[in-house]
Formats: sequence, structure tokens, C-alpha cells
Amino acid sequence: MMEIGAITSYIDVAQVVLYVFWLFFFSLVFYLRQEDKREGYPLEPDPAVPSDHFKRRMEGFPPLPKPKTFRMHDGRTQQAPRAGDHDPQVKAEPLEHWPGSPLVPTGNPMLDAVGPASYAQRPDHPEPALHGEPRFAPLRLAGDYSVASQDPDPRGMAVIGADGESGGTIADIWIDRSELQIRYFEVKVAGPEDKHVLLPFGFCRINGSRREVKVVSILSTQFIDVPATRNPDQVTQLEEDRIMAYYGSGHLYATPQRQEPLL
Repeated sequence: MMEIGAITSYIDVAQVVLYVFWLFFFSLVFYLRQEDKREGYPLEPDPAVPSDHFKRRMEGFPPLPKPKTFRMHDGRTQQAPRAGDHDPQVKAEPLEHWPGSPLVPTGNPMLDAVGPASYAQRPDHPEPALHGEPRFAPLRLAGDYSVASQDPDPRGMAVIGADGESGGTIADIWIDRSELQIRYFEVKVAGPEDKHVLLPFGFCRINGSRREVKVVSILSTQFIDVPATRNPDQVTQLEEDRIMAYYGSGHLYATPQRQEPLL
């Protein structure tokens, strides 16, 4: 006799478990694929594609998730995806009229946010350190820090560009409170304008004996166009990316010769 409530005699339990696993696995893939669209979507169409089908912004499958509010460690809240959040208009045009054609900047290539000059739209406020203060600060405000006695003090040194000419002098040192190292040099740009810009430490070499700081990515005349900070004593995360992009793009765009083939 069949026991009341037993299902194994007429239902394949292994097959049921398999179907449940398939349903779980599909749901997991759907969830993960939807969650990874909180940043960077919807996609912008290729401007070189003439078809009207690709003129609208592309979302794909699965659709974008509903906005979720994240609580940051400094007390702020941030939503993702953000309503109306998209990259600024690209200041470039396709070189040819076929899909995948490289983009050519239409203005100053080191400021047009294209190719090596591109940057992420990070939050436009300073990155906080452990206790909430701005992570990066000049030594004039960070009195607890100083240059080691066995190292040359770069303040007052000339900043030499890739053309061998001076583009300014080091006015101050910006330190990283979280990692206890130099992150930027503050450069007083040569010229009639009293402009101060930041020079990332990784883009320069210090020659203590000659009292020079060498920068090979840009020319001496291009320091004047380095994106400035809104606050002379702070740098926001967005400003950091723009500054890094400017110096990094100089390896390709600083001179016309750098855009030519080696052979």
C-alpha cells in the first residue's frame, strides 16, 4: 500500500530538484546582471552609426534596476542609478563614417575628455580620510607633517616641462593623510597670472642636486591649462580625475609628433 502523503512513488524528486536549481540559477544571474547596471547604463549609441535604430540610448536586457539609496561612511546618501545621470556631451567626432571609428577631439585634446584625456564622473567633493577630514591637504594646513631631513625639500624648485623649459615653481606639498605619502605638488605657474595648479607626484622626477622637478608628459607652456581646483586648499574627487587625465593625455597629445607612428 502507498503511504498517505508520499510523493516519491509518482514524482521524480531528482528532476524536481533540478528544475528548482535551474530556476534559482536563472534568478541569480538575472539579479546579478541587473545589479551591475547601476553604473554606466544606459549606453550611449555610436555616433558613427547612421541607422535610426541606434539613435536612442541603449539599455539592454534585463532593464535597469530601480534606484537604490546607499549610505556612505561620512553620512551622505547616494542613489544608483541616478536619475538623469549620464556623461557630458563628447567633444569629439568620428574619424570615418563606419561603426567603431576612432574619435577625434574637436578642441583641445588634453581637455576634451576623449581617449587618454577621459575621466570618470566622480563625486565633486573631497575624498574623506578616516576621521572625516579631507584626505589630501597642503603642508601649510597639515602642520603635523614635514619633509624628512634626509630628503630634498622640493619647495622652491623649478618645474621643467618636456621641452626643457621652466613652467613654474613648487609652492607647496600635498600629502595623503591616509597613506602618509606625498600625493601632489602645488605649482605656481610661471607668468603674469597668479595661478596655482596641482602636479601628481607620479608624473614627475625630483633632481635634488639641480633643484629641478622634471615632468615629461607636458610642455612648460601647458601648465597654465591644468584644471584648477575650486578651493585652493582642497581637491575634489572629480577634480583629481580631471587633473590626472590632463597629465596622462600629454603623453599622446602634448606635441603633434607624439601622435605619429614610431616607424
